[in-house]
Amino acid sequence: MKIELLPVVKCEQLTATVFALHLRSSYISDIIQPGQFINIKVQTGNYPLLRRPFSVARTHRDVITIIFDIVGEGTRILSEKRPGDTVDVLGPLGHSFTLPSAGTRPVLVAGGLGMAPMPLLTQNLKANGFSNIETFLGARSKQFLVDYELTNVKYATDDGSAGHHGTVISLLDEWLENNSHNELSIYACGPNPMLRGLQELLRVYSLSGEISLECVMACGIGICQGCPVESVNSTGRYRLVCNEGPVFDIHSVMIQ
Repeated sequence: MKIELLPVVKCEQLTATVFALHLRSSYISDIIQPGQFINIKVQTGNYPLLRRPFSVARTHRDVITIIFDIVGEGTRILSEKRPGDTVDVLGPLGHSFTLPSAGTRPVLVAGGLGMAPMPLLTQNLKANGFSNIETFLGARSKQFLVDYELTNVKYATDDGSAGHHGTVISLLDEWLENNSHNELSIYACGPNPMLRGLQELLRVYSLSGEISLECVMACGIGICQGCPVESVNSTGRYRLVCNEGPVFDIHSVMIQ
């Protein structure tokens, strides 16, 4: 990892509040793995003070892409970046998803902007010969669905405005009931209530999987100790999301 000032290639608006920011970095694009993240200082000066963590959603040659929703001042500033601007980036950080073994069917599950690490995972899976990817994407309503660079997507919305009327977990449950669930590799990212539901569902089917946890990670390297997650292993009670994650075995952590 290292700190770089990355040139902005473009900032692309995907929905009313969701943007894709494209940055040039041959260093990060060469070594980033699906599930890893970067920590961004959105502008010079002391406000906003803390860096913001973002999954790298895609790479194309020497360009990396992050996808984000405007939720505060920091992301509003990022949404206004234009070619000619630079962004202060620390990365890549964290541990990545584990690629499946040959003959396994990858299943990607995302809620809302939890889809952010999934395009790079999809890209990597395809590059390694996996063409049988199943993607489950959920959101509150149709306007919040972002399927940027995803493949074979099944949709779920809480209000029924697109796809399955219900949660993405109930959609996955329905699919598991009607399909063989042998040799599945399950990957997920989204809000904690969704991940808790997935954790419970996979216990019912005796399945394992990996999840990427979403939380505030100020330093990104474990110094500030600000992103603990409780482990199910009593000998190591807490783990840090930034440097021991953000990807964990779904049954290894307590999701609050």
